[in-house]
Amino acid sequence: MPTKNLSDHDPERVPSAENMRFGVIVSEWNHEITSRLLEGAVSTLKKYGAAENDIIINHVPGSFELPLGAQFIAEYDDVDAVICLGCVIQGETPHFTYICQGVTQGIMQLNLEYNIPFIFGVLTTDNQQQAVDRAGGKLGNKGDEAAITAIKMAALQRIMEK
Repeated sequence: MPTKNLSDHDPERVPSAENMRFGVIVSEWNHEITSRLLEGAVSTLKKYGAAENDIIINHVPGSFELPLGAQFIAEYDDVDAVICLGCVIQGETPHFTYICQGVTQGIMQLNLEYNIPFIFGVLTTDNQQQAVDRAGGKLGNKGDEAAITAIKMAALQRIMEK
């Protein structure tokens, strides 16, 4: 079964991000990967019309802190969506499982509690190479995918609010 390139999308199906404001929260852990995810997300937001000053970027120490960092953005800034970017790579202990479950549940909970979309842009990979492949490598960039999702969900919310 072929693996999907995370950066492949139909530009005709992506709404304009003009006049939208986005929060991006990025994990510092695995910085060589998360910085590439951030580059992908920001360039995609701009490509679809988001102004540079409408993209608020903040960092947290690790992926486990992403939900709280995302909540801070939602509470202290006026954004249409929050993109959460991180990378958790499987190690030799169950730590990977606990972190991934906590981050996933935390971001899902934010989606249900706040009236804005929180986008899960966290790589959960078995090894470093899988992360590289998904952060601008041969499988595209999960940051691109997260930005497209943020634009689409923010646009959907605007439609629903009318």
